Amino acid sequence: MSADYTDKELQNDLDFAIEIARSAGDRVLRLRETGRWEGSMLADVGDQAADGYLQGAIQGRYPADGILSEETVDTPDRLEKHRTWIIDPLDGTKEFSQLREDWGVHVALTFGGLCGIGVVYLPSQDLLIWGVALAGRERVGLDGSGTLADASTDLVDAPRVVVSRSHTPPWVEAFSAAVGAADMIPFGGAGNKTCRLMTGQADLYAHKKGLKEWDTCAPETIARAAGWHVCKLDGSEHRYNLADPHNHELVICRPAWKQRVVDAIAKSGALA
Repeated sequence: MSADYTDKELQNDLDFAIEIARSAGDRVLRLRETGRWEGSMLADVGDQAADGYLQGAIQGRYPADGILSEETVDTPDRLEKHRTWIIDPLDGTKEFSQLREDWGVHVALTFGGLCGIGVVYLPSQDLLIWGVALAGRERVGLDGSGTLADASTDLVDAPRVVVSRSHTPPWVEAFSAAVGAADMIPFGGAGNKTCRLMTGQADLYAHKKGLKEWDTCAPETIARAAGWHVCKLDGSEHRYNLADPHNHELVICRPAWKQRVVDAIAKSGALA
């Protein structure tokens, strides 16, 4: 069980996760800066370069652990593992290929299907947020630009809602109106959106469809570590390392706003 790990062992795992997330992100950023590839080819090169590095690093350091990655064919072996790494080598692939800054690398370690250690690294923004979300051992840190917002505070009556840059379905607009949002701010990448909340650039994030475990695990882990509330659209909690990696729903908000946000989602029609 995760409780059996010493603080030193957890720190070693965390240091490793930070190191490989940063190295993978810096590698693909340098590839992009060469100008050798563009469009879908750049996206493919970045995905494969990051995944190859992360897979090799994890398998070399922790050969007994399970791995779930967006870019590698899944196998049932991971389902029997207490420790499973869930990685998104390039979150926001489209944004990466469009030379934008709202993309990143996700590295997370789950214990028994629960969030344990997570890292989200946004190379183009010089921002890395890490977190340990194990119950009673929570801690979080930020390396690079920005500072962490206080999740324990309440919000003003007009929060800022981060939304998808490419697709905003009608329920999102209805939700934003029901929650009294001041603005809907479009960004790419689940990790990038989560970091916008955690650094005080936005206040709420709600997503219904199209996400998988590698999209949400590291963002959820760092958010939980920092004291944010994370749940599905109906208020229930996620589990990870499941046979079906689809994990469509994601809600992140300050704990004081949980009920207000869940009620606004119900009014929006998102649960239909």
